[in-house]
Amino acid sequence: MAIILRLDRVMADRKISLNDLAEQVGIANVNLSKIKTGKVSAIRFSTLNAICDVLDCQPGDILEFQKDQSSNKTSQANK
Repeated sequence: MAIILRLDRVMADRKISLNDLAEQVGIANVNLSKIKTGKVSAIRFSTLNAICDVLDCQPGDILEFQKDQSSNKTSQANK
């Protein structure tokens, strides 16, 4: 199972740069870049809230849940 970050897609739709978003959200460019590329294991709700506020979106626009195919097969085999 994995959470996929779609921040890059939302930023492109809103035509906002990494630098502009980082400045408006109030976090460092490097930290926002890690979020954008999915190289984080956690995100603070306050950061997610600020990103959604600036981009005028919902958390579900940025975060997507994908089931792992192998774990899905394992759970079906156990039934």
